[in-house]
Amino acid sequence: MPKSLLLRLPPLGQEETEWLTLDEAGAPTPTRQRGSLSLAAAVWRNGRLVVLAPATQILLAEPELPPGSGAKLARAVPFALEEQLTEDVDLLSFAIGRRRASAGTPVAVVSRSVLQGWIAELTAAGLNPEVIYPDISLMPENPGQTVLWLENERLAVRRPGALPFAVELSPVREALVVAGVIADPLEPSAEPKAKESAILYVTREDWVRVQGDFEELLEDFESLKVQLLADGPLPWLARGLNNPDAVNLLQGEFSRTVDYGARWRQWRLAAGLAAALLLIHVAAQALQIRNAKHESAALDGEISQVFSSAMPGDTPSNPRRQMQSKLEKIRKSGAGPQYFLRTLQTLSGALAVTPKTTISAMSYRDDSLDMTVSAPSLAALSQLTQFAGKEGLTAEIQSSNPVAAGVEAHLHVRGQSGKAHR
Repeated sequence: MPKSLLLRLPPLGQEETEWLTLDEAGAPTPTRQRGSLSLAAAVWRNGRLVVLAPATQILLAEPELPPGSGAKLARAVPFALEEQLTEDVDLLSFAIGRRRASAGTPVAVVSRSVLQGWIAELTAAGLNPEVIYPDISLMPENPGQTVLWLENERLAVRRPGALPFAVELSPVREALVVAGVIADPLEPSAEPKAKESAILYVTREDWVRVQGDFEELLEDFESLKVQLLADGPLPWLARGLNNPDAVNLLQGEFSRTVDYGARWRQWRLAAGLAAALLLIHVAAQALQIRNAKHESAALDGEISQVFSSAMPGDTPSNPRRQMQSKLEKIRKSGAGPQYFLRTLQTLSGALAVTPKTTISAMSYRDDSLDMTVSAPSLAALSQLTQFAGKEGLTAEIQSSNPVAAGVEAHLHVRGQSGKAHR
């Protein structure tokens, strides 16, 4: 993911905001900065912008809403919260979160004018937030303890399995009593309130101010741990950016339109590389096709040469089919290869009974075999022709010449379908 900016809006009556950047893995950088919104815009050029709004101006609730989604569910929210609302619903903006397993659905309610003011200030400074969360919605949940966050006069509380809420009241005891964290000593009840185990997150400055108050209240807790936020609350809140209970206030008419120009600026390098790779791939494919055409043309030329040598006088139109047709005719016209093998077998037997007789040349055509034979005498040649005749072959001596080793003769051997030389 790209780098992000986590920016926290100042509470009512203050002007200075604070922010920090998150790296590609979502981890906060060690340095947080403070200043005006225009300064934040100057140091942050692009990327994801997450804004935290002061929860003291936001109502967080968890009503049970009917099944559904979209506009139908949005129309049901004001009726589900009518007992908790003090303003006209037309003056309020309702944001709906993800439905929880407990059947409740987180809902954030904020005045339309307040939300419009936040958006106007951010826009005027050149900041376009992707989401706006109530700041306390990023408080981590502890399954075994109540989480407390004290900042100035505001006490935020988050119990296991429940949404956080905030109380803006002092002194500390009054805030804890109103929040229901400790029992109210002025209202004794038949059943004493069970003491809670809590962990308190607080800055060093605030802890110096309230340390004495909490030390006096230790007996009102089952246990109390204190965690100092040395770098302020922002790095701590940044851990909860993936909290499924966090509700984005930018919904409905306040939904942010996609800045396609900014998206293009972020992805244009990747798009350019992808286009270059595609161009290279297309060029490589075109080169392969061109080479394949050249190779095909060369093979066609070789096939034509072989065809002309094997079948002189015929014009090659479909060499493979023409060759197959020619071979088929040869098979049907006679014994073919079977006769040739039989003739060789017969000659092998004839040579065995005529010692010192050898074949120096041989050719086969039209079921006939022409050979040049060297024999010790004419009698040996006659014996060879007689042996061939007994095997059903006709062996004729076409010519003979005396040589040093005996006699050399041209012998013509054929079967019944073979043609005699004339």
